[in-house]
Amino acid sequence: MKEQIVPFDTKMGKTIKNMEKEFAAIRAGRANPAVLDHVMVDYYGTPTPIAQMAGVSVSEARILTIQPWDRSSLKAIEKAIQTSDIGINPTNDGSVIRIVFPPLTEERRKELCKTIRKLAEEAKVAIRSIRRDANEKFKSMKKANELTEDDQKELENNIQKLTDKYIKDIDSISAAKEKEILEI
Repeated sequence: MKEQIVPFDTKMGKTIKNMEKEFAAIRAGRANPAVLDHVMVDYYGTPTPIAQMAGVSVSEARILTIQPWDRSSLKAIEKAIQTSDIGINPTNDGSVIRIVFPPLTEERRKELCKTIRKLAEEAKVAIRSIRRDANEKFKSMKKANELTEDDQKELENNIQKLTDKYIKDIDSISAAKEKEILEI
């Protein structure tokens, strides 16, 4: 019975990991290299992530330092950051790019909390969709006489318990992220 649930458990776990990755990319007033994960630089005609072109480090609590391995790519990296949705202008001193994260305003904190709630709700919808797919699979297995009715009910109960566990995880992770943003 447990092997029937394992693939759905794995999918739900991936949903949580994806949500956490999205949360890491939210700019919360602190320097975090994850905010650059979605920024692509046009490097000799190929979209390339900044992490593959430069060393990205946190030099101070609110300053991100980007040191390209190829100095000729400095302007391209700067342009990619300016055109991205980060909303911060980088400073270029000829060898290093610095991004200074300003302190958050109250309005921006509320906006970020809304974004977190939206991402959490999307993750919950994905978890519920996985539950629905699992239940449909169990029903089709019952129809094909691969499961008894009792086995189907037990599997549906187990998938519901799994769904409840992951929904609770989403709530606690998003609450922690909101608290982090409100306390900065």
